[in-house]
Amino acid sequence: MRIALLFASLLLGTSAHANQAGSGDEMDRFLADKGLLEKSGPAVEQPVAPKSSVNKASELVVAAMGSLGVPYRRGGNTFESGFDCSGFVRAMYEQTAGLVLPRVAAQQAAATQQIDRAELQPGDLVFFNTMKRAFSHVGIYVGDHKFIHSPKPGAEVRIEDLRVNYWNRRFDGARRVLAQSTPSQHMPTAASQSSYTPY
Repeated sequence: MRIALLFASLLLGTSAHANQAGSGDEMDRFLADKGLLEKSGPAVEQPVAPKSSVNKASELVVAAMGSLGVPYRRGGNTFESGFDCSGFVRAMYEQTAGLVLPRVAAQQAAATQQIDRAELQPGDLVFFNTMKRAFSHVGIYVGDHKFIHSPKPGAEVRIEDLRVNYWNRRFDGARRVLAQSTPSQHMPTAASQSSYTPY
């Protein structure tokens, strides 16, 4: 946990000193240096996002990286208790963007905007069918085909590659959380909390 927090501090410091135009490049280089991104050929030119959304995505990724090593816990949604997959996503969005997403992965998919896999940007959500039902697992995309998630009992929050056969075959779609959504629209009902399924 201490290493994860140190890593997050270093990442935050690097992104804070980067200029606006090059902040994504600097973050990519830093993550590549730490072995979290694969070094590949020249990057495909992407449209520049507005500064506020770039900052929010950076904050979200930094917060998520600070969770590396936190143990999986069914129903967990805090650093202290541990996280399950949807609890992890919900906590990261609430802490960094002030948005309260639904508690269950399938409800998170329903409350967000569908995007094409090729449109994925850091901070977007990636969904998987891991329980023989749609949208049964969720993670946060961090860039370069990588996502961070709380995978299963006995494991910890970690980064994985979407191109790995296991995840690629189970990929269920990509979604984007819209900034104009109000927190009250995302609050789960008492019924959905009592019938909670963790994946």
